[in-house]
Amino acid sequence: MSATNKVVKLYPPSRDIRVEEVEVPKIQHADDAIVRVHLAGLCGSDLHAYRGHEPYQKEFVCGHEFVGEVIALGDSFKSANSSAQIRGRADLYGTLAVGDKVVSPFTTSCAECQPCRLGFTCRCEQSTLFGTVKLPGAQAQFIRVPIAGGTLIKVTTTTQADLGALPNSSLLLLADILPTGYFATLQLLNHPNLQPLLTRKPFPQFSSLIQSKANLFPPAPAISLQDAPLTLAVVGLGPVGVCALIALLDFLYPTSNTALLDLKPRIIAVDPLPARRTRAAQIISHYWASTDVEWIGPEDAPKIAGEVNGILEVVGNVKAFEMAYGMIKPFGVISSVGVHNHHSQLPITGGALYDKNVGLVFGRCPVRALMELAADLLHRRAKSLEVGADGTETVGEPALVERIIGMDEAKHAYEQFESGVWGKVLFDPWK
Repeated sequence: MSATNKVVKLYPPSRDIRVEEVEVPKIQHADDAIVRVHLAGLCGSDLHAYRGHEPYQKEFVCGHEFVGEVIALGDSFKSANSSAQIRGRADLYGTLAVGDKVVSPFTTSCAECQPCRLGFTCRCEQSTLFGTVKLPGAQAQFIRVPIAGGTLIKVTTTTQADLGALPNSSLLLLADILPTGYFATLQLLNHPNLQPLLTRKPFPQFSSLIQSKANLFPPAPAISLQDAPLTLAVVGLGPVGVCALIALLDFLYPTSNTALLDLKPRIIAVDPLPARRTRAAQIISHYWASTDVEWIGPEDAPKIAGEVNGILEVVGNVKAFEMAYGMIKPFGVISSVGVHNHHSQLPITGGALYDKNVGLVFGRCPVRALMELAADLLHRRAKSLEVGADGTETVGEPALVERIIGMDEAKHAYEQFESGVWGKVLFDPWK
């Protein structure tokens, strides 16, 4: 093992990226694992601290997306591997071994507390976000993973989707952006406000909770297609936005040219950068026609004011949310997974939300709970989610991962990514 650990650090107050050599992390707790990082991601949420929107008092190792190989394990794993079963502990404490390939969610989770048992792993009672002052991040050659038995995903070639056969660049998408895009879409399409349109049963008859058998009134007729035009939008076409768009199209068009329930939904994608809109259209073209989506800039959003039933907001700032609210119809839904900082004040009053009956769903994705579903999506839509023509693992048409570079280029990469010139960037710590 290397005597030093090359890392990317961010120094306060903002935009001060440095590549340094530090000590290799060591086991600090019996539940820890040390992982040799094969690839690490540069994510849009890394830019919040980079821009100074999230104050921090000291430098820290950046990044929260990684795939790698286990090189050391705490004593919890040793005792688990020597016994048939460890009661009350995550299964991985009994199966994970040095040499295993793993992918990690961007937050730690124990798999044992009540939020974890409910599937709300991002709100684990012991949860910590990688790439913060509290927990050094993944843009490094080595990383320490706390409560690793509940956090890590062991990648094997015996899984149903055969994840072990996928390149590391695709597996890394499971750490954050693909599950997050999937989560936003699942939250949107499962919201009760959209069920009359998706089930063609008027409110409230669609609900499985209703048990009335009185038959006091004639049954309500099914909703016709003429009465149920479905319009959905994605606001923001960065990497997470593209993942959300892919998940949305996958839900609505399970097979080519066959829309869910023959709804023939209208799908709108909004981004201020023409290059992002063009690239997103190219990425989805592996499975869907680019004409299945209307590509517009924010300047065109007023033209569809009050016309959209559901919106995926993946930007995480006030302007994006304000635009989404302007587009939404009465009884519409806004599903927001963009990282809003603690100082931003949403420009919408309670009265405005009341007047439109708008449904809001906000928050962090429970990646660990959604990993299997996101992995299935990754396996089925791999061509759109691999490395594109500018990458180093494959050469082909544009895909979600734009390039893989060495960490010595980190300062330039952050600048290019922030400006929107570069799309999804991965770091090879050994390059």
